[in-house]
Amino acid sequence: MTVFLTLFALVAFAANSILCRLALRPGAIDAATFTAMRLVSGALMLVALTAATRRSARSAGTGSASAHAGSWTSAFLLFLYAMPFSLAYVSLGVATGALILFLSVQATMLLGAILSGERIHWLEVLGIAVALAGLVDLMSPGLSAPPLAGASLMAVAGIAWGLYSLRGRRSTDPIGDTAINFTRSVPFAILGLALAAPLGAVHLTQRGVALACVSGVLASGAGYAAWFAALPVLKALRAAALQLTVPVIAAVAGVLLLGERATPRLVVSTALILGGVGLALRGRAIRARMAARSAAAPAERGSA
Repeated sequence: MTVFLTLFALVAFAANSILCRLALRPGAIDAATFTAMRLVSGALMLVALTAATRRSARSAGTGSASAHAGSWTSAFLLFLYAMPFSLAYVSLGVATGALILFLSVQATMLLGAILSGERIHWLEVLGIAVALAGLVDLMSPGLSAPPLAGASLMAVAGIAWGLYSLRGRRSTDPIGDTAINFTRSVPFAILGLALAAPLGAVHLTQRGVALACVSGVLASGAGYAAWFAALPVLKALRAAALQLTVPVIAAVAGVLLLGERATPRLVVSTALILGGVGLALRGRAIRARMAARSAAAPAERGSA
């Protein structure tokens, strides 16, 4: 079951990029409406899953219906991820967007660890430096360079998601808290939609609505629920390593489903970014093991 949940979650995360690009590239829906419908449908899915899980726990006598307040700050960060994500995919290819998002998330989380006073392993710094070199190569001027505006928007989305992840690390009920945060992000999405309407930027088709709802219900709501359900069984290093496959899945799907070109620059940049982030994640795992040993040493000395 853990293998199935993990595979489903990884494919779902990559599918968000595919679905967004499928909806926005031909103009089946605008970015603001796509974002609003994704967040609304994702919230409904997560709330339903949370309610079902709690009913099952109560009937089995293994849990209680504890309240989860969520956070308005986390909800705004969720919106600040989702809206630029949609806007970026108006101009970015699937693979490029997924790479920039992934690197921005990891760099933000590393910077957060540094600012919080954590001791950083040298592999983490080296890895992010290599990954940034890959991003510079990807963004360097040329015919195959992605649009700067789209890349900047995706970087904002990645930073927002990184901050959201940092805030959620201590959550004792990630699915419940994510459901609340999705629900609280809806007013921000509606405000964004209201601001876009007077500019004549709002339009939608049945196909665009369907893609947005699939992104919200399956790729976001069910995807996050599956990942959080599998996460307790996965070791930290394995979970982090598995996340490296998400940009690859998105890139392959972009080539096969959308006819995007795998240019030499994109291939080289992908190798540098994923390789660099892989080194950084390895360093993070080593740092976590060293911290665990340091914490265990006083207890062992005290029991001697």
